[in-house]
Amino acid sequence: MLRLLGHFLFPQPNALQFAIKTLLGGGLALWLAFRFDLQQPQWALMTAFIVAQPMSGMVVLKGLARVLGTVIGTLMAVLMIALFAQTPWLFLLVLALWMTLCTAASTLLRSAWGYAFVLAGYTVAIIGLPAVNAPLTVFDQAVARCTEIILGIACATVVSAVLWPQRVERQLSAQARRVWQAGMAAALHSLQGQPLDRKGLLDVLGQVVAIDAQREHAWFEGPLGRSRASALRALSRDLLSALRLARGVGRQWRSLGDAQARRLAQPLQQVVDVMQEASHGALLTLSGALREQSALADWDQAERGALERLAVLCSRLAQAQDSLEAVEQGRSSGSLPPPLSSHRDWQTALFYGMRSGLAFLLLAALWMGTAWSHAASAMVLAGVACSLFASRDNAAQIGLMFLRGIFYCVPVALLVGHVLLPQVSGFALLCLVLAPPLFFGALGMAHPMLAGTATSFTLNLIVLTGPHNVMKYDVGFFFNEVLSMIVGVGCAVLAFNLLQLRSPAWHIRRLRRATLQDLQRLTWRSLDGAENWFGGRMADRLLRLARHYPLLPANSRERWDDGISGLDFADELLHLRACLASLGSSMREPGEAFLWRVGQALQKGPQEAQAQSLDGAAQALMQVLVSGPENIERRLALTATQQLCRIWQRWCQGGGMEHGAA
Repeated sequence: MLRLLGHFLFPQPNALQFAIKTLLGGGLALWLAFRFDLQQPQWALMTAFIVAQPMSGMVVLKGLARVLGTVIGTLMAVLMIALFAQTPWLFLLVLALWMTLCTAASTLLRSAWGYAFVLAGYTVAIIGLPAVNAPLTVFDQAVARCTEIILGIACATVVSAVLWPQRVERQLSAQARRVWQAGMAAALHSLQGQPLDRKGLLDVLGQVVAIDAQREHAWFEGPLGRSRASALRALSRDLLSALRLARGVGRQWRSLGDAQARRLAQPLQQVVDVMQEASHGALLTLSGALREQSALADWDQAERGALERLAVLCSRLAQAQDSLEAVEQGRSSGSLPPPLSSHRDWQTALFYGMRSGLAFLLLAALWMGTAWSHAASAMVLAGVACSLFASRDNAAQIGLMFLRGIFYCVPVALLVGHVLLPQVSGFALLCLVLAPPLFFGALGMAHPMLAGTATSFTLNLIVLTGPHNVMKYDVGFFFNEVLSMIVGVGCAVLAFNLLQLRSPAWHIRRLRRATLQDLQRLTWRSLDGAENWFGGRMADRLLRLARHYPLLPANSRERWDDGISGLDFADELLHLRACLASLGSSMREPGEAFLWRVGQALQKGPQEAQAQSLDGAAQALMQVLVSGPENIERRLALTATQQLCRIWQRWCQGGGMEHGAA
């Protein structure tokens, strides 16, 4: 507690700058709203606080997403009122369905643009509910809300860009180097014969996913930001590819005999030394030297395959370093791969959408049954809370933090709005009264542990004080608004608790089934962008799987091994397909036959009875590879085929995947 209080008493410079910028952006938006005599100036002030972010690119992206969502929600509100103004119960039912769909869409689209669906959901409630009893005013309210929101976004963006500007693209350089170093460390760990432990693998994958999330923000920060964002996509691809190859070398090395490992100890040490030096030229030189060395006659097949994989790894590491330099220098890195993909689950998204719709329908039934005059305000707040939080795994905890912020806000709003504000006149004195609590609220928003409660405190303070050109002070109205806030958020939290996916096993079955489906698609999907497509999805799934791992009983934690086996299988499958593609049309027919058999095995899932299901097709492919002209691509393809069969057998013998209800 003392440490959290210290954040307000002795704020960090970054937090102080963020609070000042947020307060100035909100003040500018409120002043302009007064000058233009907008209908509800507090919406401009609230929007400036809602879109506040520490980086200018984040403000722009969140602002654009908010504008897009607001426009879509405004159009839908006008359309729904036009169609269902004479049947309020049908309007409420359609609105609940709309919020369900928007919440589900924001869950699926796991990027900054998912925020547009959040806004599209609750903007209909903000505009449509007050217009139920006066449908002819819906167009005026729609125009007013759009104007106020766009004004708040514009003011926050200008202040963030002018005052202490902090650009995401300037931090991408240092972040990219840290991610590259983590990838190199993980590759070195794999080369030393020890597979990455769960924490080490999650650390490097988490860093790759985290820096890729910053790419969207940097794109809005000028030509240099766009160049670095593009180069970052190539860096993510190359790091995932290098990690895949290093893990493959480690698996192959563990299958060698003691005598073979001793013979290859010197080339391996050379690779380790060059990787520690991190020299682009040295990596390329060593790659060529290893290829030449593998051509000597005194190596057996397993030793030659290990040397050739080391050569390919050095080449890929050099490519990753070139991508890192492109990020640091802000230049294009050649062909532009697709961005990292993410795990998407329609069933889970619809489930989270149902939580949002249920909370709204609970309040709709209360309104229809009691005709409570402030039920519309409760429904609006419930819609906001559901749209923002219903797609979170810990939605109930976040909702309680939001509710805590309301309780903290009530005495402050009562003092400010009904004791101090009636004594002042003029914009300057209004700011003098409102600024202190809003400033401390913005300080709390800058702290991750306080952000939820502080955001709720700040926004509800603005709602309860309601700064306007013609102020009204009604204590009865104030307490009715407080009651509607508590009821609205309380119903949202109740819905979150009633509808929960409490069983980690359900999540894990969904993740494992999605992994099998993507592996099956990987047998025929184009190799262009396959690294980022599958690597991003698998990184996302392993991170999600790790969240549920501690909740599982000890005898069920081998499901983490299922995820690792799927990742290993994909590593070798991608490597094999790349080798077959480089061999040209001569290997197309036997390669497609083997890949078709792999797809059939994946469709049935890894089960003990399927352990030998790839052996026949693998033998046929290896015979074709051996009978062809001798070259490195054929030898690499031969090694990848053998590794695929080993991983599949180990996966099947370790326990098959259950399909059941998932």
